[in-house]
Amino acid sequence: MTSDAAMLSVALEEARKGFAEGGVPVGAALFGPDGRLLGRGRNRRVQDGDPSVHGETAAFRDAGRQPSYRGTTMVTTLSPCWYCSGLIRQFRIPRLVVGECRTFMGAHEWLAEAGVEVVVLDDPECAGLMTAFIAANPAVWNEDIGDEA
Repeated sequence: MTSDAAMLSVALEEARKGFAEGGVPVGAALFGPDGRLLGRGRNRRVQDGDPSVHGETAAFRDAGRQPSYRGTTMVTTLSPCWYCSGLIRQFRIPRLVVGECRTFMGAHEWLAEAGVEVVVLDDPECAGLMTAFIAANPAVWNEDIGDEA
């Protein structure tokens, strides 16, 4: 896959699965420099009872060990939280494609300061999934983003 929209479609498929399972609808995928899908995943915090399973971490784990992340692209339906942004910086993933950041604005500037190219697509389906989930599950959403309100 070479286009950002095509790569986002993989992450969006994962987000839809998560939504259908009653989980936080965030999907992600990691692509190699040649556009080959390395790994995909979705937020499974609710389904697995594991607070560490965010969409980006699930995709990263699914990709398995890579000798280098040079030239890779992480694609996520929602702007990544600090935890997932840290993963991107730690492993020097150079490019991030974000489906939407209307419902949650992650650390785009912090990533850009580290040389990460951040592309925001502002996809209406990504925003619609999150908006519907937040309206139906405000307590779970606040837990997911670390907001105790």
